[in-house]
Amino acid sequence: MTTPLDDAALSQLFYDAHTHSNWQDKPIPEALLTQLYDMVKLGSTSANCSPARFVFVTSAEGKEKLKPTISSGNLDKTMSAPCTVIVAFDEEFYEELPTLFPYADAKSWFTGSPEAAYETAMRNSSLQGAYLISAARALGLDCGAMSGFNPKLLDETFFADSTWKVNFLINLGYGDSEKVHKRLPRLAFEQACKIV
Repeated sequence: MTTPLDDAALSQLFYDAHTHSNWQDKPIPEALLTQLYDMVKLGSTSANCSPARFVFVTSAEGKEKLKPTISSGNLDKTMSAPCTVIVAFDEEFYEELPTLFPYADAKSWFTGSPEAAYETAMRNSSLQGAYLISAARALGLDCGAMSGFNPKLLDETFFADSTWKVNFLINLGYGDSEKVHKRLPRLAFEQACKIV
């Protein structure tokens, strides 16, 4: 049986967590990125399909490669972040299903339906990207998830010879807590939820 997290953990993950745009000049150790993925991969996906693929852009060369794909409003915060994670998905994720989901012929669910494959890949890679945000916060990192990039150019730049496609980006690092915007309003339970 699991027990609820204490208030400090909940605050770190949710109540006090913010989207960050300003970063301390402090690199993320590669071992921490490995630990981060080792946590993310444990998150549930439909039929354990695990379509997300992650590119951790940390080098100056990688950032220069990424730079032309980023919209002007996101450029400074992306270039100054210690890491930008390209959250992508593999269009042919189903090739791994015989290993990942051996209980049924799940691969056949997708090989004849590009629409079902795309929908499953997009939905579940988005879910895995959200796991990454929560896991990063649990490990003491700050995040800034973004759209605001040219997906066609990014795919051509990073994934030209693969079946990977970009979903969204997450800047990752140690945020400057002095430069965080005040939290914006959220919808109340009554506005966003129903119990039926």
